[in-house]
Amino acid sequence: MSMRALVLFGGLLLLVLCVNLVMGTPYTVRMSVEALALSIVVLGLNIQWGYGGLFNFGVMGLMMVGGYAGMAMSVPLNIAFWNSDGPMMLGRAILAAGLGAVLVVLAHQAKRFGIRGKWGTALKVAAWFIAYVGYRTQIDPAADYIEATSGFVGGLGLPVMVGWAFGAVLAGIVAYVIGNIALGLRTDYLAIATIGISEILRALIKNMDWLTRGTLTVSPIPWPTPLPQDLQADGMSIDHSFIVARLFYFVLLLILVLVILFLVERAYKGPWGRMMRAIRDNHVAAAAMGKDVKARQRELFVFGSALMGLGGAVLVSFAQIFDPAGYQPINHTFIIWVMVIVGGAGNNYGALFGAIFIYVVWVISEPLATALFTTLSGWSDQIGWGAIPEIESRALQMRVFVLGAVITIALRYAPQGLLPEVIGGKRRS
Repeated sequence: MSMRALVLFGGLLLLVLCVNLVMGTPYTVRMSVEALALSIVVLGLNIQWGYGGLFNFGVMGLMMVGGYAGMAMSVPLNIAFWNSDGPMMLGRAILAAGLGAVLVVLAHQAKRFGIRGKWGTALKVAAWFIAYVGYRTQIDPAADYIEATSGFVGGLGLPVMVGWAFGAVLAGIVAYVIGNIALGLRTDYLAIATIGISEILRALIKNMDWLTRGTLTVSPIPWPTPLPQDLQADGMSIDHSFIVARLFYFVLLLILVLVILFLVERAYKGPWGRMMRAIRDNHVAAAAMGKDVKARQRELFVFGSALMGLGGAVLVSFAQIFDPAGYQPINHTFIIWVMVIVGGAGNNYGALFGAIFIYVVWVISEPLATALFTTLSGWSDQIGWGAIPEIESRALQMRVFVLGAVITIALRYAPQGLLPEVIGGKRRS
């Protein structure tokens, strides 16, 4: 780690300590846990954009997938569902989906049997139509029945860490499918495509009440560490229990982030990382050297998305609630990109710094703005100008203003980020 990085992380530590003095320890620990969880997502985006130059604006959708997967694995079993006809009806729907998939695959292999041209196209369309109709005839009554009798499918009651791992795996699988569809597009079209796919994922998760409970939300979601209630049961006071429980979560998450940072930094400095940067800088030359550009880009997309799913699962577990309606592009895509840009794309330490720094700025800007507006409102009222109306909503909007100011200043004076990518001992120009 360079001296510049040490100085910046030292300043970041001082900033967090100042927040602790002003806002208190419970607030600071909660903020630190959320910042670390988002840093996992940022490291995933840094793999995609910093290593490979892939414009992925579908971060929110992948975080939702990971959050759902973490919830589905760790939430206790819904006995009402398993004691009903729901599992049998859902099994038929899955069987119909599988048969439909086989039919579509066979239709796409029709040219091997001499069926080409318009007949091959017609066969593909017919296969997709039959598969869709067959699946819907099974899933629609199953969904209605599950929602009417047991609410939703429920979880599997497995350890929370298993849910985190499954969140990463499921997000990686979804990214593999997206990559096969979209990675052949040019950079700007890839960004547009991933935005659309992210909104599709959000709509699906938000409206599949039988599977995700939709806008009704799912809570409470268990922790991998003792909950405050567990510590209170052992005789600890309420105030101390919240601090200690969050500290346990923080330590576990810090270890996880350090392990991920070590692995991605090792990959970045190895032959695999050099190959990815070569493809990023000149994919035509890399292809001429015999590299499978699309396959390597798909690797980046899958690995980065897996980290996004993992971060999404961690955040949902910490919040103890899965709320599809709570996902917003500004909070789960735009701010992630700001973290990478300000920290330094292509530099894992820069991505980590940017994640924590931007999130701290994002969180404290609202209470600081509230305090400032309240003071100004009292002063304005005393001199006869009247009090400032709607202080809380105005202070909330100040977060976007402050974030815009930070990214503007950063791009003006550090266009490559506060910790730019370093290749061969030199910063990337």
